[in-house]
Amino acid sequence: MDMRVVRILLERNDINPNKADTQYGRTPLSWAAKKGREGVARMLLERNDVDPNIAGTLDGQTPLWWATRNGYQTITRIMLERSDINPNKADTEYDRTPLSWAAESGHKEAVEKLLERSDVNPDTADTQYGRTPLLWAAQRGHEEVVEMLLKRKDVDPNIADTKHGRTSLWWATRNGYQAIARILLERRDINPNKADTRCGRTPLSWAAESGHESVVGMLLERNNVDPNLADTQYDRTPLEWATRNGHERIATLLRERMGLVPRYAPSLPSTELSFPEPSDPSEPPSKRMRRF
Repeated sequence: MDMRVVRILLERNDINPNKADTQYGRTPLSWAAKKGREGVARMLLERNDVDPNIAGTLDGQTPLWWATRNGYQTITRIMLERSDINPNKADTEYDRTPLSWAAESGHKEAVEKLLERSDVNPDTADTQYGRTPLLWAAQRGHEEVVEMLLKRKDVDPNIADTKHGRTSLWWATRNGYQAIARILLERRDINPNKADTRCGRTPLSWAAESGHESVVGMLLERNNVDPNLADTQYDRTPLEWATRNGHERIATLLRERMGLVPRYAPSLPSTELSFPEPSDPSEPPSKRMRRF
């Protein structure tokens, strides 16, 4: 792009720097931010009559949205230096803020600049999955972004998404992100027993089934972790999930946990265990052996 042409056009008194195209409804600043044209964005933002909050008519993305979404650090910084910028303006497709996209994408510099502003709401959830920036960062395994978000006192580490009720700890333990799980479990206000709403499974349940031994060990170090909680979908405890999938070391950790009273403790290393149904259907349920 010829910067001289842009400069000449901006020097004219009859130029409208906010005029949007008819296809996407994007302003020159929006296009510059989307394409990473730092010099053009800087020239436009030097003008007092340039509105940095005008969103495109197609999906409602603002110039700041584009800059943070695509990880353009310099453009993000110079935009956030303007006092009239709205850092919380979300797109109209998924209702996701610039911080939401930056957190999911792992653009830590953009996240850092956004969190420096006191008017940024770090717990705004999108409408597609109901995930906050912390949930997106935890799901994607962005450790540094998770750390930055948790430094804010107004970030709730126990908030769950609205689609399946999954917390940031749930994502970390499910995917085996040890560093993120450790960061979360170091907080006193974390609820390590919060189950998802789809299967009714706790972080320990998922970690035990998936074979994430280090994560299981970290969870069991907390006195308030209940290792006996069974899920609502299959009615299996973490020990049963570990045993079923042949994770012997995890099963041993669970058995060694004080207070663990397994309903039964089948021997390992068998991975597919089943028990016969009672011969007498009238036998009391308390005496029956269940199948895995």
